[in-house]
Amino acid sequence: MSDIDLSEYGIDNPEILRNPAVARLYEEAILHDEGAALASTGALISYSGKKTGRTPKDKRIVREPGSEDDVWWGSVNMELSPEGFDFNRKKAIDYLNGKDRLYVIDGFAGWNKNHRLNVRIVCARPYHALFMHNMLIRPTKEELENFGEPDYVVFNAGRCKADPEAVEEVDSEASVALDFDSGHFVILGTEYAGEMKKGIFTVMHYLMPKRDVLSMHCSANEGPQGDVTLFFGLSGTGKTTLSTDPNRQLIGDDEHCWSESGVFNIEGGCYAKTIDLSKDDEPIIYDAIRYGAVLENVVYDDDTREVDYTDDSITQNTRTSYPIEHVPDAKIPCEGDHPSNIVFLTCDAYGVLPPVSKLSPEQAMYHFISGYTAKVAGTEVGIDEPQATFSAGFGAAFLVWHPMRYAELLAEKMREHGTDTWLVSTGWTGGPHGTGHRINLTYTRAIIDAINQGELANAPTETDPFFNVDIVTSCPNVPDNVLVPRETWDDREKFDQTARKLVGLFSDNFKKYADEAPPAVLESAPSVD
Repeated sequence: MSDIDLSEYGIDNPEILRNPAVARLYEEAILHDEGAALASTGALISYSGKKTGRTPKDKRIVREPGSEDDVWWGSVNMELSPEGFDFNRKKAIDYLNGKDRLYVIDGFAGWNKNHRLNVRIVCARPYHALFMHNMLIRPTKEELENFGEPDYVVFNAGRCKADPEAVEEVDSEASVALDFDSGHFVILGTEYAGEMKKGIFTVMHYLMPKRDVLSMHCSANEGPQGDVTLFFGLSGTGKTTLSTDPNRQLIGDDEHCWSESGVFNIEGGCYAKTIDLSKDDEPIIYDAIRYGAVLENVVYDDDTREVDYTDDSITQNTRTSYPIEHVPDAKIPCEGDHPSNIVFLTCDAYGVLPPVSKLSPEQAMYHFISGYTAKVAGTEVGIDEPQATFSAGFGAAFLVWHPMRYAELLAEKMREHGTDTWLVSTGWTGGPHGTGHRINLTYTRAIIDAINQGELANAPTETDPFFNVDIVTSCPNVPDNVLVPRETWDDREKFDQTARKLVGLFSDNFKKYADEAPPAVLESAPSVD
């Protein structure tokens, strides 16, 4: 029994376990969490029910006087009335108050103590508690004793459905709602654990820019000389693979901030996809799935308890959560200097973007706001040719301010600290998907190595006539003819047509941000002429 008092939230009936030991959470899950099991590696297997991924269309932010002028309202940040939020919060608290036992996890968001938040998770499932034990920064015994009042509280009542008839702005049984005024975050109708993690990230995306700190959806690592590299990229671009480097320390895999003193990880753990995971391809992630880790929505053998990472019968979005300490040579505390390099990763299935090009601060703003990658034919029903995907900041779903606010902070910090930014395509060469072939991973790794070692800072370049970027034309261990995409196509006229098409897609996407863009950013954009 914990001595923590939740009566101020209206919770006073259940037994409360505050920051229980991992072993206790395992016991609780096996005894009380339907479907929980132990994997052969010692990880805890759990299931998130009907929802096996986030539901961004169900995310709402309370429109209130203190924050309404800051929020980028629209399809990303849809509004909820204070009255609607109060109804949802009461519904969640009534549900939680009706349980025999609740789990409270108190922890921190942000390794930099000048900017970290005290976060409290209140939930009814042991799996959710263990997940956030991994994903928040775990306090020491002394820090827990002196934790004080939390800055933000997450009420996770995921098994309690929202009521669309009672709350006008809610239109499904799921509701993920954030109120900056009260510091409360309420989850109804979805048991997917990632909603908690990304909810805290959204909070940081709001608060940090108010302090001129750039919050970022990226991974970060550090070299032997203390040089830091950031990796931005949407799913499938190689962000995890390329930032996981045996010769560099991992600062973090997903969420970071860039403050006046350098880069810091927001989280205390990692949340990695496991579909088709293998020890040969991803040994660090594979070996991290041991005692203390959570495996989410995976299929396993009833006799051996071995997980079949190729089985997507429950979902393609199988996941694992584990503490950062499970990563060999992780840098703890998870902080680093100002980045020497920033890498924007894109899987260009059209085959027209260069494998590596150098960006000016203005071009970096443009490509940061664009957040481009491409889906390939065959990945989804109805996609029979490459399909461009754009996500502002390489994570539009979590932005709170207008994307230009984050882009301006990025450019300011690049200029102040002399950071080089690179656009690296991990996609196709010699033609689009279906005609050409994927750029050799060995070449991409050589490009990243050359960036980290400073070998491309003064490398020869030529201006791309379509995308207006400086193509690097010489890189150690990469054939020169691979670096200029037009030279890899047999049909040069077809290349020009395809490049113009993609430039047009960039241009169409950027129109919704153009009114807020400085003239220098617009001048640096790809040209449709």
